[in-house]
Amino acid sequence: MKQFMDKDFLLSTDAAKDLYHNYAEKMPVVDYHCHINPQEIFEDRKFDTITQVWLGGDHYKWRQMRSNGVEEKYITGNATDREKFQKWAETLSKLIGNPLYHWSHLELQRYFGYTGYLNGDTAEEVWNLCNEKLHQNSMSVRNLITQSNVTVICTTDDPADTLEWHQKLASDSSFSVKVLPAWRPDKAMNIEKSDFAVYMTKLSDASGVKIKDFATLKEALKNRMEFFKSQGCCVSDHALEYVMYAPAGEEELNAIFTKGLSNEELTKEDELKYKTAFMLFAAKEYNRMGWVMQLHYGCKRDNNALMFEKLGPDTGFDCINNYAPSAQMADFLNALSATDEVPKTILYSLNPNDNASIGTILGCFQSQYPGKIQQGSAWWFNDNKTGMTEQMISLANLGCLGNFIGMLTDSRSFLSYTRHEYFRRILCELVGGWVDNGEYPDDQKALKEMIEGISYNNTMNYFGF
Repeated sequence: MKQFMDKDFLLSTDAAKDLYHNYAEKMPVVDYHCHINPQEIFEDRKFDTITQVWLGGDHYKWRQMRSNGVEEKYITGNATDREKFQKWAETLSKLIGNPLYHWSHLELQRYFGYTGYLNGDTAEEVWNLCNEKLHQNSMSVRNLITQSNVTVICTTDDPADTLEWHQKLASDSSFSVKVLPAWRPDKAMNIEKSDFAVYMTKLSDASGVKIKDFATLKEALKNRMEFFKSQGCCVSDHALEYVMYAPAGEEELNAIFTKGLSNEELTKEDELKYKTAFMLFAAKEYNRMGWVMQLHYGCKRDNNALMFEKLGPDTGFDCINNYAPSAQMADFLNALSATDEVPKTILYSLNPNDNASIGTILGCFQSQYPGKIQQGSAWWFNDNKTGMTEQMISLANLGCLGNFIGMLTDSRSFLSYTRHEYFRRILCELVGGWVDNGEYPDDQKALKEMIEGISYNNTMNYFGF
């Protein structure tokens, strides 16, 4: 029996162990998509309790606590931090096979030096150990990032954001990690939302462009894109519930846009025509500026109406959407390719059934740059051992795994960088297994380049950080 989470955790062959310890383990971290707050980095926040770090905004953990029958008071309610931590500890011990079990214990090992295992009985011991450690200067946000060997972080930022904290960080020579904004224009695209008109006013104020139709919206967005670019932004991100619909002319788009500004009822066709035009415009601008376009789809959000009313979005009530829009995604990229305006693009689907379709779409639009069109790492409900393995096997079968840009945290926690370690161990176990089985030669030069590339170098080259 192997020891629980020892130095060779998830590594079963000599080849896998060599690849991880000789190559992957030593590489720095690029977190090119996350949801952490740049203000907390600038202010170098220190946390009072482990509950603040672990449970403050982690809807992954909230879902599992609900699955364990924990009362909402101990999840998002007014229970004390100690009470919430106890309920999480009692839930964690039941999560065999769940990545949260691995992530949590990796974080306890790497940041707190705790090599036991957390459950209801050990909760008091772990609570005291972690909180004592958190009060040390070495556990401030900046020090957590530095000791995690992170070199670049891309946050998630609205076009109307002032980017105040990014500017302050960029001018602070005492912190060497790049903290860059990433462009997330969902509010400008979601014309069907009740706050669309209010947001257009906010975007007008930020851009200095009076938005009254689709043309002036595009002018305002271009203005903000240039501002973001001046602050180091080189990546966008979109949450899509659709991919491509029939394009519409400027007159029809303006009529649809006027409905949105007036909070008039829109048909589904109106909504999709507007969003298609929005995405085609945005993608062409990204291509012009040399930005990377990230497209996240396959998610059905906010499914529990009662809890959404109480807690709002991003609180643990989303699920996989079985809709697999491979034809529309191909049509979208094809519309851009007609004028040679396909930007570097990363495709993520929450539905693992989409792996193969994405793998085949990639090959249709590769050009000019190794791995220009990427399949993103296993996302959200898929960033577990099985999901990561299946995504990489599919990419290897249908594409070019050696050009893969690897892992990201997609997290709101400053302890989530161990997810990169988790990913790298799974990567090395997969590749090491192929080597051990004679499916790939023990060519250390090629393997070193591949593992270090997928862990770090490919990402740096792809984004141009």
